[in-house]
Amino acid sequence: MRKRTDSPPLGWELRPGRAYPVAAPSKCAGPTSATRSHETPLGSSTPHASCLDLWRQRNDQLVRQAKVAQGLSLRRQQLAQDALEGFRELLHCLQGLPAAVPVLPLELTVICNFITLRASLAQGFTEDQAQGIQQGLERVLETQEQLEPRLECGLSALWDSVLHSSSLLPELLPALHHLAALQAALWLTTDHLGDLTLLLQTLNGSQSGASEDLLLLLKTWNLPAEESDAPLTIQDARGLRDVLLTASAYRQGLQELITGRLSRALSSLHEAASGLCPQPVLVQVYTALGTCLSKMGNPQRALLYLLSALKGGSTWGPALLEASRLYRQLGNTAAELESLELLVETLSITHGSEAPQLLIEVELLLPRPEPASPLYCGTQSQAKYLLASRCLQTGRAEDAAEHYLDLLALLLDGSEPKISPPPCPTGPCMPEVFLEAAAALIRAGRAQDALTVCEELLSRMSSLLPKMPQPWGNARKGTKESPHCPPWVSATHLLRGQAWVQLGAQKEAISEFSRCLELLFRATPTDKEQGPASNCEQGCTSDVALQQLRAAALISRGLGWVTSGQDTKALQDFLLSVQMCPGNQDASFHLLQTLRRLDRRDEAIALWRRLEAQTKLPQENATWSLPLYLETCLSWICPHDRETLLEEFQTSLLEPCDL
Repeated sequence: MRKRTDSPPLGWELRPGRAYPVAAPSKCAGPTSATRSHETPLGSSTPHASCLDLWRQRNDQLVRQAKVAQGLSLRRQQLAQDALEGFRELLHCLQGLPAAVPVLPLELTVICNFITLRASLAQGFTEDQAQGIQQGLERVLETQEQLEPRLECGLSALWDSVLHSSSLLPELLPALHHLAALQAALWLTTDHLGDLTLLLQTLNGSQSGASEDLLLLLKTWNLPAEESDAPLTIQDARGLRDVLLTASAYRQGLQELITGRLSRALSSLHEAASGLCPQPVLVQVYTALGTCLSKMGNPQRALLYLLSALKGGSTWGPALLEASRLYRQLGNTAAELESLELLVETLSITHGSEAPQLLIEVELLLPRPEPASPLYCGTQSQAKYLLASRCLQTGRAEDAAEHYLDLLALLLDGSEPKISPPPCPTGPCMPEVFLEAAAALIRAGRAQDALTVCEELLSRMSSLLPKMPQPWGNARKGTKESPHCPPWVSATHLLRGQAWVQLGAQKEAISEFSRCLELLFRATPTDKEQGPASNCEQGCTSDVALQQLRAAALISRGLGWVTSGQDTKALQDFLLSVQMCPGNQDASFHLLQTLRRLDRRDEAIALWRRLEAQTKLPQENATWSLPLYLETCLSWICPHDRETLLEEFQTSLLEPCDL
């Protein structure tokens, strides 16, 4: 045994040739409470084991104290903190002496108890725990006189050295495997899966080329049996292995689900559900299974798992969100919207935290859901947006209007973050939420409220967008004021015009449509040098969106001229909209009707023939999408029953010789 030259802590002195201290009667090697109950110095006839017994008794006492301290009461929390401090003091005493093989099993057990209790109280692992594991391994190597060449090694190399040591005694194996289970938990939470795989291969005695399947390695991990009189532990190695197996299966299944490897995800998630799975985790596993089966084209089985998740606990958000998606896939709009309403209600409730178990549980080893995860359900405002937008898309205008007004109130009071609905992490910008709210109000017949929302948007535009995008101008030229406006301003005037139309004020409506067009025609193509725009900016400044916005404004103003009896002016707007947006058949139908009213028969017949030919062609699915507020505006100016209009035109204008 090597001698230690530094002065040991706590006033200990070393007797030559011994690994145990000699102390004054009042300062035995154990903690104070143990010392007072045994004041015989070790230099007397008392055997060496007496101090080891005291340390072990102290460990067992602290374990019992920690197990009693389950719950949320202040008294129990204090008991747990006192137990943690007791383990710290005991560990300080043990590690203040040269490492000795007879004491190492107890010392490693105390390290395991300390790390388990600290991680459970902190609800996570920290760098301190990694250092504690490293110190334990170095103490083992110290007894093998192998430490000096390996002081700079990382944890993975230290484990390799310890487990391959030829002189490693069998009595150390149970405590080392326990420490290895904690190391596995730490590496799992920090995604050091390569190191974890190598550690498990070494523990299993695997040769090179052995399986790298983490779940298989955990299943085949043969833990050494503990002695019946071994020191007590807060959580034994077998319990930790079961927790690791469930957590690994779930993490693996979730990652495979996100990356689209659905069959493997299904297998891993079933493995997680069949293991040591607490109820809150089982709810998450069932939700992920429902998502997986839905993506695999098995909606009925998916629905069964989602219903089981909803029955299984209080964490309903992810299951409700996935259920709404599934109901939408099945075409059950009523059930979809009901799920979203329940989701909004669930996210508005603050759930009280349950009493933590002073153990390392599966939840502690799971990552927080990210936006790409099927278990991410977002915030109350995000769920409210989904509900409002789906009501608007499905024609429930009154409900949509109320939900949008609630959403705006929620967002503008500052209690909710910026809109970012799942599953898209970027989502619509605040101005788009205002515009959709205005569109919903107009659709619900609340034009005056829509005007108020539009006014609010125009007044708040600068504060809502501190860094106003200039997608059509070169902001790098240093001009303080750009001559171009963002498309939301143009869209706001378009919606104001539609609100005035509903109120019967054609003059004001035409003025708003003209203002919208004036802003849009000042726009130039996007400057490529400005770099990529956000998804929100791309959605409203794409060429297709701007083209459709111009067409909507021209058609809307043209319809205003028609209502005012000014067909000639209407003809100009419809012609211009056809030229600017050739694929927009709405403009062509309005143009056809105007030509008919103006008795421009030849032009009307030529246009009719083009439209008749287009209706016989197979319709292609659009490869682009428009902002919801713009889709809503376009639905208002769309001629209803186009085939009937074409038949009426054929009957009234075309003579037999023209057919």
